[in-house]
Amino acid sequence: MKKPAPATSAPMEKFSTLVDPRIERTKKHSMTDLLVISIKEFLELPNGIPSHDTFGRFYAALDPEEFSRCFTRWVQAIGEVTEGEVVAVDGKTLRRSFDRAGSKAAIHMVSAWASRTGLVLGQVKTDAESNEIPAIPRLLEILRLEGCIVTIDAIGAQKEIVKAIIDKGAHYVISLKKNQPTLHSKTQDFFMEALAERFETVPHQYTESVENDHGRLEKRRYWVTSKMDWLREREEWAGLTSVGMVESTRELAGKTSREVRYFISSLPGDDAKKFAGAVRSHWSVENNLHWVLDVAFDEDRSRVRKDNAPQNMAMLRHVALNLLKADTSTKVGIKTRRKMAGWSNEYLAHLLGVKGL
Repeated sequence: MKKPAPATSAPMEKFSTLVDPRIERTKKHSMTDLLVISIKEFLELPNGIPSHDTFGRFYAALDPEEFSRCFTRWVQAIGEVTEGEVVAVDGKTLRRSFDRAGSKAAIHMVSAWASRTGLVLGQVKTDAESNEIPAIPRLLEILRLEGCIVTIDAIGAQKEIVKAIIDKGAHYVISLKKNQPTLHSKTQDFFMEALAERFETVPHQYTESVENDHGRLEKRRYWVTSKMDWLREREEWAGLTSVGMVESTRELAGKTSREVRYFISSLPGDDAKKFAGAVRSHWSVENNLHWVLDVAFDEDRSRVRKDNAPQNMAMLRHVALNLLKADTSTKVGIKTRRKMAGWSNEYLAHLLGVKGL
């Protein structure tokens, strides 16, 4: 089997600006080799295969913020988001990244996921002793979002965050809970009154969806309206144009549950299907991103803990996931594609764009 020439163009050319954190005189392996072999590329490796400890020291020292910026540039090169793309911003804790000996809590990452292309667009780590609120604007800052619809759960219902989204030329659909008690209460009261009179005096749009799968019947009803004269503080929320309500009922094993959620949005209130699509796309991030990372990559069991290594390894998993999701040559799942890449050098070369195998 002919060995291909070392390739750094796809995807590694976008990582060429990274600063090597190691001392020059101690280096036996190039930084590019360490990065590339981490996602299984073909290399000459004149000094042999780097040891486990070499990888550990390198990723513990590598600047994760710089790595994240390089990752985002690469994603933008392989698949830019398009008009109307729903970009779900959501957080995930790396459960085994805690370190009791060093009194270090498990790290929490906030990621942006493009629902149509199925690509991770970027990620940032939340600050220690903090939550996702300060991290979300830092993530938004590095993304190209013009024309997209950004969805966030209730923690994103912050005036600074919606302004950041509007400043990026994007729309938003953000759920409401009692972390914004006044806005949540007023929105809830408005919809309860509108429902009581069957929306007779409230111009609105409505749609619904029904799913019947494996004995579970789920029905969702969506209302959206631009009538907002009841909200005096509307101008404090950049771009706020409409509010929405979603009622979900689920029947399973003879039991029925009901949930009602409220949303603020910069989308016009005349397209319930677009509003419903944004809400559904955000809910799907659990199955299409977080679940895949746990099942196909075993992320929740990763015990990488030292310094910057957990954050950088999470980034590498996103690189690998994007490469696997971008492949259209097979219809098998992500976990099987990972196995195929390990079994077949041909398939691995296809994923990485390496020719001459």
